[in-house]
Amino acid sequence: MQDMALSFKAVYRLHSLAHLRTSNLFAEIPAVCICSLRFQTSSYRRPGMPRDNTPPWKKLNFDFKKGVEGIKKHFGLLKKEFTDHWVGPEGRDLRLHLLEQTRVIWEFRNEESLKQWIVTSDREIGGKSEVYFKLGKNNQTALLYGTLCTDTPKDGETRYSGYCALKSKQMLGAFDVKKHHDWTPYNSLYLRVRGDGRPWMINIDTENYFTHQKDDLYNYFLFTRGGPYWQEVKIPFSKFFLSSRGRVQDGQYPLWLDKINSIGFTLGDRVNGPFQLELDFIAVYSDRAHTEEFAYEKYKRNPEV
Repeated sequence: MQDMALSFKAVYRLHSLAHLRTSNLFAEIPAVCICSLRFQTSSYRRPGMPRDNTPPWKKLNFDFKKGVEGIKKHFGLLKKEFTDHWVGPEGRDLRLHLLEQTRVIWEFRNEESLKQWIVTSDREIGGKSEVYFKLGKNNQTALLYGTLCTDTPKDGETRYSGYCALKSKQMLGAFDVKKHHDWTPYNSLYLRVRGDGRPWMINIDTENYFTHQKDDLYNYFLFTRGGPYWQEVKIPFSKFFLSSRGRVQDGQYPLWLDKINSIGFTLGDRVNGPFQLELDFIAVYSDRAHTEEFAYEKYKRNPEV
């Protein structure tokens, strides 16, 4: 178990660097003007690669048609957000919102559901792992599969390699205003998965108010059994611990359930070879028998005497 924790720490340092590159990779830029941007900025640059000194004005792409389509799209979203407030929270009936015990957030039944996710691997830092994401049998599940390789790139700087990850996209509202998942009525994460026996790390990204907290994640382990049978996993949110760039933090604080940006899964068990993880749905669940607020000792700057 100690070796596994050390391997996850090493891989998570790599994953946090790649997270800087991919966190905004698929975020759409609002096309509310005739000029639409086709480039993404990133602070990450692979060791040994030359710096891109192309002037920003050479990366502009003027497209009048897409600009008009963007205006229609965002004003339509704005209208929907306005009317949803009169119906109930997130456009759902208030009675249903108060009484439901389980709520499915993501399920995988068509190609559109796959577009809500981002797939990454150590290839972004020069690694050799491969990962793919597609619909499963009968288009009723999603299958994340590939090959893990821990060979480090020969750039003279990278010391660790070997991870694959899946992350949900950031929710965006009208004019690409950032939106959050509000899971305050629930206290547990509910998954239906089928794996091959490998351990995964579940990552929950919350909204941060300070720049130095941009790499903070809440993590917990997912141990798959392997074999042909599905397993239903319920993990209380109180079990998730705070980490930053792969390091567990001394100051532990409960998860902010009203400011959830995304959820993700990372494989980095340092074992070369094929892997697969099949997902049926990801939900949140209210367990009335679970009363624990936080499973870890909270950090106090001025302890009470």
